[in-house]
Formats: sequence, C-alpha cells, structure tokens
Amino acid sequence: MSSTAPARPAAGPPAPAPAEQQGGMTHQQILSALSGMLLAMFVAFLSSTVVSNALPTIITDLRGSQSQYTWVVTATLLASTATTPIWGKLADLFSKKLLIQLSIVVFVVGSMLAGLSSSVPMLIGWRALQGVGLGGITALVQIAMAAMISPRERGRYSGLLGAVMAVATVGGPLIGGLLVDTSWLGWRWCFYVGVPFGIVALVLLQRTLHLPVTKRKVSIDYLGATFLTAGVSALLIWVTLAGGSFDWVSTESALFVAGGLLAVVAFVVTELRVREPIVPLRLFRDRTTTLAIIASVAIGVAMFGSTVFLGQYLQISRGYSPTAAGLLTIPMVGGLLVSSTASGILISRYGRWKAYLVAGSVLVAAGFGLLSTLDHATDMVVLGVFLAVLGVGIGMTMQNLVLAVQNTVAAADLGAASSAVAFFRSLGGTIGVSVLGAALSSRVGVLIQEGIADVPGAPAAASGDVGLADLADAPPALRQLIMESYGDATGRIFLISALLSIITIAAILFIREVALRTESGDQRLRSASVAPGDAGPPDATAAVDAQLAGRPAVVPRR
Repeated sequence: MSSTAPARPAAGPPAPAPAEQQGGMTHQQILSALSGMLLAMFVAFLSSTVVSNALPTIITDLRGSQSQYTWVVTATLLASTATTPIWGKLADLFSKKLLIQLSIVVFVVGSMLAGLSSSVPMLIGWRALQGVGLGGITALVQIAMAAMISPRERGRYSGLLGAVMAVATVGGPLIGGLLVDTSWLGWRWCFYVGVPFGIVALVLLQRTLHLPVTKRKVSIDYLGATFLTAGVSALLIWVTLAGGSFDWVSTESALFVAGGLLAVVAFVVTELRVREPIVPLRLFRDRTTTLAIIASVAIGVAMFGSTVFLGQYLQISRGYSPTAAGLLTIPMVGGLLVSSTASGILISRYGRWKAYLVAGSVLVAAGFGLLSTLDHATDMVVLGVFLAVLGVGIGMTMQNLVLAVQNTVAAADLGAASSAVAFFRSLGGTIGVSVLGAALSSRVGVLIQEGIADVPGAPAAASGDVGLADLADAPPALRQLIMESYGDATGRIFLISALLSIITIAAILFIREVALRTESGDQRLRSASVAPGDAGPPDATAAVDAQLAGRPAVVPRR
C-alpha cells in the first residue's frame, strides 16, 4: 500500500515540464513557438507578392502572353488548392512540426528552380512546385496554432498572423520592385529572396516548436487524394483555357468538364467508404463549417484577384514602376493590418466574433464596389481610400472564418477542417484569377477594337489578342491605347468581385455564433482520451472528440 501511494504523487510533478505538450502554454512559450511558423508564413506571402508585382516585367522579358501571365499565378494556386486538404489530413496523422518543415523545403526548392527558368512554360512548372509547398505552409501553420491555443485566446495571435501577412504584402512589392529595377540583380532574385528566410524558419521551428505527435495506426487515402487532385485540376484548367485556347462550348470543354465531374464524384464515393478520408464529409453536416467554406470562396477571389490585377493596373495602365506600384498598395495593407489585429484582440477580450465577420464581409463588398469605378484616369488618392476599405474588410473576415470553424469542429478534425477552409479559399482565388483574367483579356480586346480606328496600322491588336509583349514593342499611339484599355477594363473585374462578395455576406449572416472554447485542440484531445466515459461529453462536438481521440496515443516530442 505504501509503495503505491508515493507512486501517484510522483506521477504528478512531471506536468510542469511538458506544459507545451499539454496545450497549456504560457504567452512566452506561444510567442516562441510562433516565431518559426510566422516566419514561414512570411516566406510564403513574400514570395507571392514579390512575384505578383514583378510579373509584368517577367512576362515582358520572356515574351509571354496575357494568358501566360494568368497561368504563372494560376499554377501556384492550382497546386496549392489541390494539395491543401492532403496536408491537412496528414497533420491529423503525423508530426505537424515535421510536415511544416517539409512544406518549407518543397517551397524553397521550387523557388530556386523557378528563378532558373529560361521560358514561361518552365517558370509555370516550377511555380506549381512552389504551390505544393505553399499549400502546406498556409494550412499547417493555422492547424498548429489551433493545437496550441484555445479559440478564445487565438484571436490575439491571429492578429500577429495578419500583421505578418500585411508586412509581407507591403514588403513583397517593394522588395520585388527594387530587385526588378536593379540591373545587376533582376527579376530572378524575386524567387531567390525567400530562400534565406525559409532556412531561418526551418532552424527556428526545430528549436521552438514542440507539439505532441499522434501515434496510431494510419491509413492514408491515396485514392481519394488522386481523385481530388484530378478533379480540381481538370476543372480549373478548363476555366483557365476556355474562351482562349478553345471555345466554352466545344469538345475540349466537354471533355474537361466531364472528366473533372467524374473525378469529383469518384472522390465523394471514395470518402464515404475509406477509413481515413482526406476530407471527412461529416464536416459538412455542421452549418458553420459549410457556410464558412462558401464564404471562403469569395474571400479567395478578394485576396488573390485584387493583388494580381491591381499590380497589373498600376504598372500597365498607369505606368508606375514596380517599386511605386508596391507603395501605392500600402492603404490596403494598412487597413488589413489594423483590422486583423484589432478584431483579434477584441474577440479574445469579449468572446464574440460574428459581428466582425458581418462587418468585414460588407466592407469587402463595398471595397470592390468602389474599385469597380476605376479607369485609366482615376485619382490615386481616391484609389488609396478604396483600397483601405477593402483591406479593412479582408482583415476582419479572412482569419475569423477559420476561427469560427476551428471552434466548432471536433479536436480530431481540426487539421481536416482548417485545411478545408484554406482549400476553398485557395480554390476561390484560383477560379478568381482564371475567370477574372479571362474577363479582363476579353474586355481589353473589345476596347482596343473600339479604339483601333484612331490608331492607323496595328494589325496585331485588331484581333483583340493583346499581351504584354505587344505593349513593349508597340508604337507610341498603340501603346497609349493598350494602356488606357487595360485601365478601363480593370473596373469590370472588380465589379464581378463585388457581386461575388454578396455570397459571402449571405453565408456569414446565416452562421450561428457559438461561444469560443477556452481549451486548445491538444487539451480537448487529452481530456477526451483521459476519461471518455465519465459523465459524458457536454455537446456533439465533444462526443466526436471522445470517440476519435480514444484511439491514438499522444506522446511528447522534443
């Protein structure tokens, strides 16, 4: 009896040592663990914004076309979209820390190879490899945050994530502009610049991130992952090529659509049958998750569409240098920084989050509505005000949609649910860039055809097939027409974005606000597995937590 009594007290004291493994991390521990993850996010967003602002120069130098301009962006988003759910599911099965490091390595390798590209097709291929790593970074960082921090406290740290995104969004165009404008460096360094940051992020993650590792028998849904990638890729490639390489109503369109839909159906059937689905379909039974995913599609259009085509507008239509174009986006980034940080702090303090989502979605729609009035002569001060409104809306909406879902789903599904939101946000961005790019190209062609009568001798433009290479080689009169046409056409794509944003408002209005939890994902898993039969879980989500968390054994690691 006396030998067993001391044994129990001895088992209690080790609790302070693995505090981070229990999910009860102090503020200092959380900040230390976040350092490497935030730097990884900085690398991802920096690379995206650097390239976005340098694209007019890159495509002009490689003699690319308007459709290839879109593809350089779409390739990364397509690969990121297709792989995000896979990364998320792997996070529910393996070490989150190891997966984040792996995604950084993939991203860095893709960046280095993209910088060595000698043609646009080669650049597009390596940008796709970047997208694989990007999908892992963006999904896994938020999954790791959910594992460490309770939803009630996550708002204040999500503000830091928004701040990092804002700094990268400001710094990216500025750094990209300086690199492009520096003759002895050039645009290739837009891809190399993120490499040292990625290496530092790997070191920091190794030293600071300590999360429990799930130890259980795993079954990876390779078939489902294949069908998902094939279906998404086929449909997005169709959206990108239709209307350009072939007609919307054509044999090629029919083949792409039929193949994509068949792959999606096969994916759904597979997910209903396999033991460990990539995207658990039970997630869609929850109204909050489903509505947040719908809202995320339009937010994806807002994020990626505004960044890509705003840079093109400022450089092609208004004639600003890459550096100046980056400076002119500061109002949007400043609005995003302030709103994401402030809303995160207020959500953590008061525990209410829906009001910020509603207000943010309304501001996103309003910002796009204001930007739809753009033309080639819009005053830059007015443009700055419009961008500030859009930035405030995105900052209040983007991260808080993820928070709403993470607060609702079972702890064992945090990875899959978080990646599902990121997946559909990226999907919206990919569709947005493809569709808006096609709409822009079509509108530019129409405007050029209407104005070509006043510009004698321009057969290349008469067909409406105008790329950035034509802009570089065009005579002054035709060059002016192309610049004005791009400026006047840009308002049309923002009008389309404004209409899509109405869907976000409607979806958010129907989301039911649930009080934010005060336990992290790891704490919920641990408490559910300690005594799953005692007293019963208080709600349906906790019941799923108990059922699923009873299988794995969670052990500390490093």
